[in-house]
Amino acid sequence: MAKTPTLSTTSEQDLDDSLCPEIHRCSLLEQNHSSNPSNSQVPLSPRDLRIERAWAHWKKLGEPKFIVAPMVDNSELPFRMLCRKYGAQAAYTPMLHSRIFSENAKIRGLEFTTCKEDRPLFVQFCANDPDTLLKAARLVEDQCDYVDINLGCPQRIAKRGNYGAFLMDNLPVVKSLVENLAHNLHVPVSCKIRIFPNLQDTITYARMLEDAGCSLLAVHGRTRDEKDGTKFRADWKTIKDVKDAVRIPVLANGNIRHMDDVSRCLKETGVNGVLSAESLLENPALFAGFRTAEWVKGEEHCYDGGLLDQADLLVEYLKLCEKYPVPWRMIRCHVHQLLGDWFSIHPQVREDLNKQSILTFEFLYDIVNRLKELGTRIPLYVKSD
Repeated sequence: MAKTPTLSTTSEQDLDDSLCPEIHRCSLLEQNHSSNPSNSQVPLSPRDLRIERAWAHWKKLGEPKFIVAPMVDNSELPFRMLCRKYGAQAAYTPMLHSRIFSENAKIRGLEFTTCKEDRPLFVQFCANDPDTLLKAARLVEDQCDYVDINLGCPQRIAKRGNYGAFLMDNLPVVKSLVENLAHNLHVPVSCKIRIFPNLQDTITYARMLEDAGCSLLAVHGRTRDEKDGTKFRADWKTIKDVKDAVRIPVLANGNIRHMDDVSRCLKETGVNGVLSAESLLENPALFAGFRTAEWVKGEEHCYDGGLLDQADLLVEYLKLCEKYPVPWRMIRCHVHQLLGDWFSIHPQVREDLNKQSILTFEFLYDIVNRLKELGTRIPLYVKSD
């Protein structure tokens, strides 16, 4: 009987012998890699991780450079949307009072409105109690990109309420506000501050905020006592020093009247974006390159004044208010801001507006038409090609 052929097999020992050299070589390579400092990755510290996350979030938002500053009763949704149409890349809400906002649903519905196109968005609160601030912030964190703490309001109402720039006298409270939000929200925390008279105090303040968990810092380059922006120039040099001293994104606020100011500020300070407030109220198309007549004097031949005027912008704003209702006191304020120069020529039209205790859109559109029929046109100017 023929023998059944046997298959040549490798013993387990032979298999081990053939594999072990490769295993040993791999282990040796791993040992060499782990023992070489140049090849090992040092874990990031918690602080470094926060900085990394702060920048990742900012870049995710597109790194906006042209930003509508927070303005009480003035940076509401329709105005934000008007500014966004004309070049603004991000915006702050008006300052919201954290206690009232968290306790009163009716006030909350009137004072804070937004829509899906209203992004990136900073929602700003004033506060002096960490738990109250957190309660308010949790009501909006799903509708914004930053919860912002107002640490810069210099007005008497802020002094009476012990918030805003008057917390500069109590930095432990400021630190607790930032830390509590940073530890308990899933949206980043930002802060808007004013500067101290002393540079080193300002830098120490900024670094304290960063260490407490602030992911973005907006710096108004004036002190708490420098309330009048027409009398006191914002200190861009101090803003630059703050930018150089911290590692999170920094925004500059102050002296932004037209796009040439924007370019100079970005260049001189190295900041990541600029905020404008008062100038936008008069000219919501600032970030689109338009400027009012006072900023083209002597250079009129370089500018085109036939494209847009403040009455046109007011009509657009009113239409946005019809779409996104807001309190009439806000609307009235914008009418005065946009048509102030026009009312100077025809004060009787302003008097008629002031006499009107209850406003309607029909009445306001008629105000615009009356001014045009009187032959008034004060254009905004944009650089000619």
